[in-house]
Amino acid sequence: MSFTFKFLLKSASPRLPFLRSQLKRNFSTTHSKWINIEDFPTERIRNFSVVAHIDHGKSTLSDRLLELTGTIKPGQNQQVLDKLEVERERGITVKANSSSMVYNHNGHDYLLNLIDTPGHVDFSYEVSRSLGACDGALLLVDATQGIQAQTLSVFDLASQRNLKIIPVINKIDLPAAEPENVIEQVALQFDLDMDLALPISAKSGLNVESVLHAIVEQIPPPPASNIPLRQQPLKALLFDSYFDKFRGAVSLIKLESGMVQKGDVIVSHHSKSKYTVTEVGILNPDERTTTHLQHGQVGYLVCGMKESSEAHIGDTIYKQSMLVEALPGFQPVKPMVFAGVFPVDNKDFMRLEENVKRLTLNDPSVTVNRESSNALGQGCRVGFLGQLHLDVFRQRLEDEHDSEVIITAPTVPYKVIQNGKERIIRVPSEFPEPSELSNRKSSLFEPYVNAEIIVPDEYLGNVIELLSEHRGDQIAFNYLENSNPPRVHLKYHLPLAEIVTDFYSKLKSATSGYASFEYQQADYVASDLVKLNMVIHHRPVDALAMIVHRSKSMEVGKHWVKKLKDVIPKQQFEVAIQAAIGQKPIARETIKAMRMNVTEGLYGGHFDRKLKKLNQQKRGKAKLKMKAVGNIHLPQSAFYDLMKS
Repeated sequence: MSFTFKFLLKSASPRLPFLRSQLKRNFSTTHSKWINIEDFPTERIRNFSVVAHIDHGKSTLSDRLLELTGTIKPGQNQQVLDKLEVERERGITVKANSSSMVYNHNGHDYLLNLIDTPGHVDFSYEVSRSLGACDGALLLVDATQGIQAQTLSVFDLASQRNLKIIPVINKIDLPAAEPENVIEQVALQFDLDMDLALPISAKSGLNVESVLHAIVEQIPPPPASNIPLRQQPLKALLFDSYFDKFRGAVSLIKLESGMVQKGDVIVSHHSKSKYTVTEVGILNPDERTTTHLQHGQVGYLVCGMKESSEAHIGDTIYKQSMLVEALPGFQPVKPMVFAGVFPVDNKDFMRLEENVKRLTLNDPSVTVNRESSNALGQGCRVGFLGQLHLDVFRQRLEDEHDSEVIITAPTVPYKVIQNGKERIIRVPSEFPEPSELSNRKSSLFEPYVNAEIIVPDEYLGNVIELLSEHRGDQIAFNYLENSNPPRVHLKYHLPLAEIVTDFYSKLKSATSGYASFEYQQADYVASDLVKLNMVIHHRPVDALAMIVHRSKSMEVGKHWVKKLKDVIPKQQFEVAIQAAIGQKPIARETIKAMRMNVTEGLYGGHFDRKLKKLNQQKRGKAKLKMKAVGNIHLPQSAFYDLMKS
């Protein structure tokens, strides 16, 4: 099948819609008008999402759609759906957001509910939840980069839900764009009808209005019902929530049937708790209250839930008097990266714990448990979906709550089977010592992932070498058709522990930034694991313990003792830093003692005078060393510098 870019561009009726006066007129008309929910029957509602690889232009396209429908002012509020400071600073979407738009097509007003999605693999749970409230999706592909690893993943998620998928080729106005080749790639890889593909430039606005036409004409409305609206039982899917300190948890819902309005008594299918609705409305993109929400619509609901944990993601909401069957929910999220979060000053623990709870109110994928460390004091053991998720959480703590924290080295959940009993280890200090493993029938397992990497052919050798260093096993290898330059699609089986630290940075460095990476959780695999202790002056430091593969224990041990030597202040006596497996040291560095020149004031006389002073100093250091066994002063700043580096 062959296509020409000129034909597609012509068939899409391209034009620049950025006539500022028209956009301003659209905005004033829409926002001066009260949105009457009853004006939008089910057949004039469209629920859709934008899915793509990171940095392919989702947020920019969302801005253009909101501007063209008059929902926001033109040229302002860029990245309007990226409301977090970290999202704007990093240029990535972290939290899925939604906005309703009113669009006039062929003389009829349509209510378009846009549900934005993140593009990074660490936030794929947000994508799956968003798609649960949609009937269609825009598959956005960068004309300069083509299909990337996350493009494959989000397409699979949308296909599994039988959504209508509209291919959109973005950034066609860039000099490096190759829209014809990209269209061929998409047609061959996804088996989509590329006669309906939309070539656009979201940044300039070129041909974006054709996207609105396609949404109305191609994405189906929510399934209709033959039962009159007011006789339908309420059945609503709760697909997201956020926390408001005055109103409690605000639930984002999609109504599969029935209607809900202020004063209704509703029930959570998950917890069986009853609530009275105090407010309903739509996001436009800010909250706009309405008289009610009805079948097929997406909006928000406030009912006095005091904590976000009450708003169970995937729950079914129904009215007290009408019991219904639960809707298919979402797979419960499983954090796979764990790290300790400690305050730099132990006195700030209560404040840190409160700030962590505030952040988790808006992020149900994070798990939090208290943790105590001999070296760092009181803290929290926090579970994340990935390394970027962890890094974003840390930055939000610092930016939004002014909390200076120490994050311990990330670890993954390991499985230990001893005497037929299975347990999951999330904290290195709980990992059994070698003596315990040798005396019992024990098996150790670590989690693996199925990773997909798309890389230009010229960097293939570097990537394969990198994957081999990280204990990867190749599953599949094939070239992407119609790709210029030639690109390779690799599938590998990798230990999760190997990719939660600096693997992504190494991959970008090895490929000059041209590789894309995506992974899905796989299974547990038997592995030769050991607990590596950092021993400072004969005393293990629990906060620095880590679980590693035996083949890498020497390399990791040498690396960490060198880092510790650089951050631990000198003492009055010699300090040994060791990496040890059980009682066996495998790496060592020594911090030389501080020495005062006690003979500086002695002039002339016999050498015994100087020797007497030196021996006196030596005896004093020996006494000091004996008193200080296991009590080396490790300031919190040393841990902070160590983990930050």
